[in-house]
Amino acid sequence: MSNTIKKIAVLTSGGDAPGMNAAIRSVVRTCAYHGIDCVGIYRGYQGMIEGDFKEMGPRTVNNIINKGGTILKSARSKDFQTSEGRKLAYKHLTEAGISALIVIGGDGSFTGAQVFSKEFNFPVMGIPGTIDNDIFGTSHTLGYDTALNTVIECIDKIRDTASSHNRLFFIEVMGRDAGHIALNAGIGSGAEEILIPEEDLGLDRLLESLQKSKASGKSSSIVVVAEGDKMGKNVFELKDYIEEHLPEYDIRVSVLGHMQRGGAPSCFDRVLASRLGVKAVESILEGKSNFMVGISKDEVTLTPLEQAIKGHYPIDMELLRVSDIMST
Repeated sequence: MSNTIKKIAVLTSGGDAPGMNAAIRSVVRTCAYHGIDCVGIYRGYQGMIEGDFKEMGPRTVNNIINKGGTILKSARSKDFQTSEGRKLAYKHLTEAGISALIVIGGDGSFTGAQVFSKEFNFPVMGIPGTIDNDIFGTSHTLGYDTALNTVIECIDKIRDTASSHNRLFFIEVMGRDAGHIALNAGIGSGAEEILIPEEDLGLDRLLESLQKSKASGKSSSIVVVAEGDKMGKNVFELKDYIEEHLPEYDIRVSVLGHMQRGGAPSCFDRVLASRLGVKAVESILEGKSNFMVGISKDEVTLTPLEQAIKGHYPIDMELLRVSDIMST
């Protein structure tokens, strides 16, 4: 272990995700285990620019493993995109005696960390926290499993009312650029169709599928739509199109929105956060920098930040095939 690292800072940045608090807890307690001081940075990079720091120890992270959101708060910082802002952030870090930084967030947060590290030769390590599960180098990001379970619970309840009233529901879930939530939650909830950015189903095929569902005796249907799906400008426009061509359907729209980000993290996310936090701290103490810690085949791994940012985590084509079969 390195003798040069005496104090490590941790921050959360970008959209919040269940499991971020568990990761903060893991970082703080791993630092304590190795005799390293730990500092929490409030409000992400903006807090780093403003010197909004707080010393953290094992007891300051009591009873947060089960809480959603982030006790360190999160914010997007335009000031950090400027060299002047980053210089001020570096000044505050060095004045506080901080010699390494752990960033919990998504690819935008990692981009900021990489630029900062390159400019000031400052050790950084990333922990992936985003419900979209769209970061290369890890099979699961913090919050993804919890978000899936939240979506499944919501869809199950919506199906009850869909069945009671013989309705077609379009349910929009998060996923501006990636359809992992929609695809997995759609299969898990038994959706008749799943619309994702990676695959253009086409309006004609969607109409055909819904007609077949009706003809086969299905009295209600669920269509899960990722917010980034390209078939319409939005889910409401898609609803209007289907109503125009299939007037026999009574259609409703439900946008799940930010409820997918909230709530207590699942056991999977709590364990994952604990493992990634330990690996992040110990990798820094081993002299490593500019990596993201992730998980692959149940092994904790390191991926260069540049690859994590530029890489693309592909949609599982086998799951698409399973989805087609299950919608029969």
